[in-house]
Amino acid sequence: EVQLVESGGGVVQAGGSLRLSCAASGFTFEDYAIGWFRQAPGKEREGVSCILISDGSVTYADSVKGRFTISSDNAKKTVYLQMNSLQPEDTAIYYCAADELVPATPLRSVEFTSWGQGTQVTVAS
Repeated sequence: EVQLVESGGGVVQAGGSLRLSCAASGFTFEDYAIGWFRQAPGKEREGVSCILISDGSVTYADSVKGRFTISSDNAKKTVYLQMNSLQPEDTAIYYCAADELVPATPLRSVEFTSWGQGTQVTVAS
């Protein structure tokens, strides 16, 4: 059974940083794509970043390019999202998701079949 557990959320001042973790189990980590998504109150779920574990290729939403960095530690079966220069508009519940197929569009939530429970990120102005 695929399991994804996010951690690392919290409250931070604008301009601050957080690192989210997504611990994976129940599948062959190297064969999967792992994505980070977020959903703010009253808004649709938005793709933030994606990494293909097999080759390390990454994708970012324009809104986070240059501020967020996705990475993986294959030995720990964990994907990280380093978030710098956080702004109030980054406030959302952040979810990680996984799929064994290479997504045609990496930041589309429908491309991913397994989801974590989410972690809250709040950026205070």
